[in-house]
Amino acid sequence: MESSPPQPRKIIHIDMDAFYASVEQRDDPTLRGKPIAVGGGGPRGVVATASYEARTFGVRSAMPGARARRLCPGLIFVPPRFEAYRAVSGQVRDIFFRFTDVVQPLSLDEAYLDVTANKPGIASATRVAEEIRRIIREETGLTASAGVSYNKLIAKLASDQNKPDGLCVVRPQEGAAFIAKMPVRRIHGIGPVTARRMQALGIETGADLRARDLAFLQAHFGSAALFYYRAARGQDDRPVHERQGRKSVSVEDTFFDDLTEEARLIEEMDRIAANLWSRVEKSGGYGRTVVLKIKFADFRIITRSRSFPSALRSADLLAETGRMLLRAQLPLRMGARLLGLGVHNLEGDAEEGDQLALAL
Repeated sequence: MESSPPQPRKIIHIDMDAFYASVEQRDDPTLRGKPIAVGGGGPRGVVATASYEARTFGVRSAMPGARARRLCPGLIFVPPRFEAYRAVSGQVRDIFFRFTDVVQPLSLDEAYLDVTANKPGIASATRVAEEIRRIIREETGLTASAGVSYNKLIAKLASDQNKPDGLCVVRPQEGAAFIAKMPVRRIHGIGPVTARRMQALGIETGADLRARDLAFLQAHFGSAALFYYRAARGQDDRPVHERQGRKSVSVEDTFFDDLTEEARLIEEMDRIAANLWSRVEKSGGYGRTVVLKIKFADFRIITRSRSFPSALRSADLLAETGRMLLRAQLPLRMGARLLGLGVHNLEGDAEEGDQLALAL
């Protein structure tokens, strides 16, 4: 007797709207309706999150504070309160567990949920998402956007479609067409450097990506080709699961021109360290070891590290350590095409087929 094909899963991706900024505006009524940025506004400060009022001026996460001020002269910088954000994140996560135990947090403000079999026994994943969003609003005073689909890839893309306070549902028969219209730079798993390489090959959208066969993608993108090939067809069989504790948090940047001058190298290292600290704070991934990565013009890679007796909890110490590790390598034997900085040995609570008809 033939077994029936497995039923598609029902996946929700929940993403809190401008999370840090929204918490600040909720807790301080004088900030409501104003362009605010959570983070540092000084020369080396970085925007962790911008309110939607600030985003209309082009202010974005990970942007240097000085540039954000130029774009939005009336921008209000608010120092982060990560304990407050973690408390709200815990509230939101408790709401998720009322509906399913299959929850995969990505950070303080977003998570995947598998609601194929959910605790209330609600047949429609769309209804589950609506209920979760309603309860989040009632119990925290904040809004969340949700993507509902049959896999993680499309659910995450969908949650960004109707922000803020939006819901987007992509059913199995709609997945390929949804991806086809998507710019490749927005497809989760295709980073900025890869997106530029694709654009140089004439691949601008999911439809362009789907038009390339697997052999072409393997020739240009190696081991990642199969993921891109399947993503272009709306396919993703990764399960939702409780994430294993991360072993590291890192940030690295590839440069258009190889860097050789000390002043420019130190400037880039400071920027990378500030961006890394934002990610460390967001994930709660405090670690004891700082690791420097340098990729040279000939693609040779070196790493250097320094360990501490306990986890680093200072942005200044992280930046100082990055500069120290970098300066120890100067002058470089040749130009650097990539710099990276990571925090390892983490402590704390860091978290990061055939399509059938499905009643989402």
